[in-house]
Amino acid sequence: MDNTRTNRVAEQMKKEIGDIINQKLKDPRVGFVTVTDVDLTNDLQHAKIFVSVLGDEEEKEASLTGLMKASGFIRTEVGRRIRLRKVPEIVFKFDEAHEHGNRIESILRDLNKE
Repeated sequence: MDNTRTNRVAEQMKKEIGDIINQKLKDPRVGFVTVTDVDLTNDLQHAKIFVSVLGDEEEKEASLTGLMKASGFIRTEVGRRIRLRKVPEIVFKFDEAHEHGNRIESILRDLNKE
């Protein structure tokens, strides 16, 4: 199956969810959140939303909790903005790629010093 439609819908969801979180979400637990990626199944039924949160571990957990509580509202808003037959179920996950890349970079820097 061709994934171009899935990729287009995922990119549109990434843009819309980022806008919803920054503009419409009023939960004080949700801090500075950036949507980094959307992993959408081929049947458009489930979406993993990868987010990056600025702050310490406690703020990250509070932001993730706030996002999970607001997932129904976010899903409704996505349904209003993107015309789909069925709006995907949304699950939020931390994007560990940035932290993993920083760890690798620091290891390489330490090796170069020696």
